[in-house]
Amino acid sequence: METPSVLPQKQRLFFVIPSLMSGGAERVLIALANYFDQKNCTSVIVALNQGDPAYSINEGVKVIYLLDRKSDKLWFRLSYMWLMLYKLLKLLRKEKPNCVLSFITSANIWTGVTCSVLHIPFIVSERTAPKRSINQFRNWVKLLVALLYKKSKGVVVGAQGVEDSLRENKAFKSLRNVYKITNAVPIFNAISGQMVHHRRFILGVGRLEYVKGFDMLITAFSNAQISDIDLVIVGDGQEKGNLMHQINDLGLKDRVFLVGSKTNLQDYYSQAKLFVLPSRNEGYPNALIEAMSFGCPCIAMDCEFGPSEIINNGQNGLLVQAANTSDLANAINQLMNNPQLKDDLGVQALNINNTNNADQIFKQWESLLLTHV
Repeated sequence: METPSVLPQKQRLFFVIPSLMSGGAERVLIALANYFDQKNCTSVIVALNQGDPAYSINEGVKVIYLLDRKSDKLWFRLSYMWLMLYKLLKLLRKEKPNCVLSFITSANIWTGVTCSVLHIPFIVSERTAPKRSINQFRNWVKLLVALLYKKSKGVVVGAQGVEDSLRENKAFKSLRNVYKITNAVPIFNAISGQMVHHRRFILGVGRLEYVKGFDMLITAFSNAQISDIDLVIVGDGQEKGNLMHQINDLGLKDRVFLVGSKTNLQDYYSQAKLFVLPSRNEGYPNALIEAMSFGCPCIAMDCEFGPSEIINNGQNGLLVQAANTSDLANAINQLMNNPQLKDDLGVQALNINNTNNADQIFKQWESLLLTHV
């Protein structure tokens, strides 16, 4: 489908997501809102829950927060659900967007229900492995989600594996509106040249959550027994305390550093000797393509989903068996003891800047959107 150079002027596009706090889905959605803002559209981000944005939002993009979820008690969850439905219906009825794009299953459900009631075109996107989202629902909820997804103008996935896994659910087998659009390499600020760590380091980037597997990375780093390099992990999250205990128990407090979230990731990627993605699950790992875009040699656990669609093992990076810390330790040793292989992988990794070029990826979203506004 041929896409015009610009969208019809002043199309009102809404982007719905559970929150704007740090994460790959949040980064992609904000980047899309910024892109369409520059395309003479009215871009509005609707965050279902309060939380400061982790990424830069254009001045022209309006941000609306619907609710502040303060409790998980049953009475609060019930009132929260009704209030969310009411507020989103009221907002969309008033604003009358031309199309609504939602990211992450919970936001997809709210968007699907309200847009179906109001007859507003909507597109949903699954951003992670279904086993972490849809597969955990009761059967009646799966049937509801399947109905909403069939009514949508498109179900966007980042990796083929996500679509394949989704279709393993009987309710989703008949979907005919699935589109694969991978994540784009983001545009970073210029490399500052300022040292981010006092020694050579291996890098991990992501939220400190169980699914990201940083406990496995720390175990593998300990087993690798490399004496002249540290491990630096960038990110914040609820697993920080557990990871700190693990680091202390392994006697690695002078070798493994949890440095929190950073706004100068470009300096970390450009200075790291090696990047490792130890995730238990993914949808399409942003951190991996970001590291590759700087020519950083990469190792990734072959989890569901995305790494095997990004890395050609032994060509532009290394894949190791999912959740296998022994294999991960061996891969770290292999690259750190083979400078030529490490450099070759880094050079080939740079091709991600062509395959996941931002302009090309955003034009795919633009093309999908133009058929429905």
